[in-house]
Parts: sequence; structure tokens; C-alpha cells
Amino acid sequence: MGKHVLLIEDEPNIIEAISFILSRDGWKVDTHSNGQTAVAAVHEKRPDLVILDVMLPGRSGFDILKTLRAEAATAELPVLMLTARGQTKDREMAEKMGASRFMTKPFSNAEVLDAVRALVAG
Repeated sequence: MGKHVLLIEDEPNIIEAISFILSRDGWKVDTHSNGQTAVAAVHEKRPDLVILDVMLPGRSGFDILKTLRAEAATAELPVLMLTARGQTKDREMAEKMGASRFMTKPFSNAEVLDAVRALVAG
């Protein structure tokens, strides 16, 4: 079982928090903060799990997720979506586009760990 996460997020405090939580739990964490090159980063890093923010510079997380789900190599990749807005329509859109799980900011350390462990365990 791999423990490699690619965090696609552009807020430094969130990058720092999630990287810290997961590294401490034994995960290898790569980070990426540009929406336009995010799909390429996923192919390059080949993570076991992607944590993807909805609001990114260059391209939205929904758009990135749509591309990942459309490609054979990443169609089954677990994706945890993060959003600052707890709006139902965001959640519905994430589910419709194939997000494995959805989490709203702010979240607790335990929530992040539980979500990530559950997704990789399948």
C-alpha cells in the first residue's frame, strides 16, 4: 500500500498544515499550486491519492477532476476535494464529477487523516 499524496492547493497555510499532518503520519507529500499544470503534475508524480482544492489559480479543481476522471491512467485515482465553501451545489458537483470524498475548510487534523486513510484503504 502506497502512502504518497499530491496536494494541489494554493493557500500556504493549508499546504503547511496538511503537509505537516500527513508527513507526521508517514506519508510522502508532494505539493503543487498551479491549476493549469496540475494534471501534468499528477501524471509526473503518480501519487496514491490527490487532495485537490476547488479554487486554484489558472484552472478550477472541478475542471482538473473532470480531466483526471476522463483519462484511463487516473480514472480510478482517489481524489479528496477541498473547498472553502460548504455549499451543497459544490458538493453535488464534486460527486457528479467523480470526487471520492469532499471536505470543507476549515477542517480538523483528524478529519484529514481519517479521509486520507479511508481513501487509500479503498
